[in-house]
Amino acid sequence: ILYHMGIVYTNLENYPQALAAYQQALSLSRTLGTRETEGDILAGMGKLYDTQNQSELAITFFKQSVNVREGIRKDLKVLPVEQQQSFTDTVAEDYRRLADLLTQQNRNLEALRVLDLLKVQELQDYLSNVRGDDNTVDGITELTEEQEILKGTQPIIDQAIALGQELSELETIPNHKRTQTQQQRIIQLRKNQAQLTKDFQNFLKSPEVEARLAKLRETTEAENLDLKKYAKRLQEQLQQLEQDAVILYPLVLDDRLELVLVTPYAPPIRRTVKVKQKDLERAIKNFRRLLANPARNARTPAEQLYDWLIKPIEADLAKANAKTIIYAPDGKLRYIPLGALYDGEQWLIERLRVNHITALSLTSLDNKPTPQLDVFAAAVTKAHTIPVGEDESRYFAPLSFTQPEVESLAETLPNTTTLIDKQFHGDTIYQMNDYSVVHLATHAVFKKTKQDSIILFGDGSHVTLTEVEEKWDLSNVDLVVLSACQTGLGGELGDGKEILGFGYLMQNAGADAAIASLWSVNDKGTQALMNKFYQVLKQGNVTKAEALRQAQIAFISSKVGSGFEHPYFWAPFILIGNGL
Repeated sequence: ILYHMGIVYTNLENYPQALAAYQQALSLSRTLGTRETEGDILAGMGKLYDTQNQSELAITFFKQSVNVREGIRKDLKVLPVEQQQSFTDTVAEDYRRLADLLTQQNRNLEALRVLDLLKVQELQDYLSNVRGDDNTVDGITELTEEQEILKGTQPIIDQAIALGQELSELETIPNHKRTQTQQQRIIQLRKNQAQLTKDFQNFLKSPEVEARLAKLRETTEAENLDLKKYAKRLQEQLQQLEQDAVILYPLVLDDRLELVLVTPYAPPIRRTVKVKQKDLERAIKNFRRLLANPARNARTPAEQLYDWLIKPIEADLAKANAKTIIYAPDGKLRYIPLGALYDGEQWLIERLRVNHITALSLTSLDNKPTPQLDVFAAAVTKAHTIPVGEDESRYFAPLSFTQPEVESLAETLPNTTTLIDKQFHGDTIYQMNDYSVVHLATHAVFKKTKQDSIILFGDGSHVTLTEVEEKWDLSNVDLVVLSACQTGLGGELGDGKEILGFGYLMQNAGADAAIASLWSVNDKGTQALMNKFYQVLKQGNVTKAEALRQAQIAFISSKVGSGFEHPYFWAPFILIGNGL
C-alpha cells in the first residue's frame, strides 16, 4: 500500500509525501525480506527524482534497483512462476529509463552495461526463466559518491526497521488489552517514525548530499576502477577477435535514438539522433513491407534508416578501421537486417560484416569453430497442417527447393547426413549434437510467445520454443541454420523479443551461433544463397560472418545468376552469436 501511495503522490506532484511513503515502504520491505518489492520501491524513488529533474539522485536509486533485481535473477528459478512473472512485468521499462538518464549525462560505459542487462531482462520477459550468471549478478557499478549517499541513508532505514518491528508487535495487542506503558510506547514509536521520515528527507537535501551530487556531475567514468576494468575487458575482447570489430548498441527512446559504440582502442562513444520513436518505427514498418516484395524498390527507406543508424557513426567507424559490426538491436529494429541499409551508393553489407548478438554478457565471441565441417541437414518438402489451440489449425505450404538445398549442401560438404521429410522427426534431435553444423530447411515461425513459436518436422509434428529450451542439447554444435524462418507475420511487428529469444535458446542449448531468416524466401534463391555460403565456409580460414557476407554480395553482384539482386532474396539471413 505504501509503495502505491508513493506512486499516487508522485503523480499528484506531492513529492515530500511521495518520498515519505517510499521510505516507509522501503523499511518495511527490508524488514520482510521482499526483494522484488524493494526493487520496485527503489525504482519508484528513481522516478520520483527524475520527475523533479534531479538526475544524479534518480540514477543513484535506479542503479540500486537494478542491482537488487539482478541479485533476484540469480535465484529466479527457485521462485514460483507467478512471482517470476510479476518480477518481469515492469522491470525492463525501469532499465530503459536508467539507460536514458545515463546517456543524457554521457555516462556511456554505465549506459552500455544497463543496455546489456536490459537485453537479458527482455529475454526474461519472453522466456520466463533466464537465470542470472556471474556476468550479470553484479549488476551495475555504483560510483563512490553514489555509494556514500546510499550509505548515509542506511542508518535511518536500519532505525526505521527496528522501530517498525517493535511497533508492529505492540500493534498486534488489541486496544482494550494494552497497558498504559504499551500505549505510551506506541505513541512514542509513531512519533519517532514520523521523525525518521523527516530525517530521511532532510539527509537527501543536506549540504553533504548536495556536495556529493555536485562531485558526481564532475566525475568522469574513467576515474572509477570497476568501470575502467569493464572498459578494458570490452576493448580486449574486441582486440582478441582480430576482426576489426566494433560493438553497436542502439537505444530507441520516445524522443530520440541513442547509438552507443564500443571500439577496440577508445572509450565508448555516444551519438544522439533526433528521431522520434513513432517516426523510426513507421520507417521500419515501411522498409520491412518493401523488402518483402522483390518488385518494389526498398532503397528510399533503406537510405533513411542508414542516415539514422549508421551515418552518425560513420566517422567513428572509419577511425576504428571497422570491418565488423557486432550488433545488439533494440525493439522493432530487430525485424530489419542492418546489412540492407543503403548509403546512396551501396548496401552496408558490401562494406561491413554484421554479427548480431543477444547480449554481450551472454555471448562468447571468441570460441574458435571446429575445423571439420560435419553437417546434419534436414529438409521438409511437403505441405502440413498442424493444430493450433482447440479449434484452429495452421497450414504450411510445400517447400519445393528444400530438398535440392540439402542435397547441394551434401555435394559441397561430403561429411553431411541428409534427412528428408519423414526421416526428420522428433527423435532425430538427439542425433544433432554429433555434428558441428545443424542445417534445418523447414518452416519455423517465431511469434510473440514462445509457446506459439514452432519448428516443423518432416513427419508433420512440430516442436515449440518451450520444448527446444527443455530438450535440445547442442553443446558440440558450432552453427545452427534455419533457412525458412518467418517473423513479424501479417505485418504485425512486436518488439522483436522472439528473435532475441531464438538466438538465446540456441546459445543456451550450447551452439556458438545461429543463422535465421527474418522472412521466408520459398524460392531457389535460398538454395543458391545457402550453397554459396557453404562453398565459402568450406575454404577454411573464413569466419561464418564473412562467409554469409560473401554469399550475400554474390547475389548483389549477380554472380549467382540474375534476378536475385533485390534484398528480398539475400537480406533476410542474419547471424546471431559467435561470428568466427
